[in-house]
Amino acid sequence: MPAGFTTNLYVFVLAAFLGFEVIKRVSPLLHTPLMSLTNALDAVVVVAAMIIAGRHETRLSTVLGALAVAAAFSNMVGGFLITDRMLRMFKISGRKKQ
Repeated sequence: MPAGFTTNLYVFVLAAFLGFEVIKRVSPLLHTPLMSLTNALDAVVVVAAMIIAGRHETRLSTVLGALAVAAAFSNMVGGFLITDRMLRMFKISGRKKQ
């Protein structure tokens, strides 16, 4: 196995574990701001996946890049829809008393 692959796999596993531990400890009150932040990060992932897919180095990298674009884009759109729905729950409904 190449040394670069092993290093990348090690970083991926550590990042996944750290991300899981951080998200698990977030209070429900902070969920909406955190969701908005992850939506912004998903936008960065979409751009990076588009760059990878556009390089056309190998057929596999192009296919995986296109799948990454689709997955990150659907995650981003779904996150924005959920965040919008959660924020609408906090809006004051009805008429104001005068």
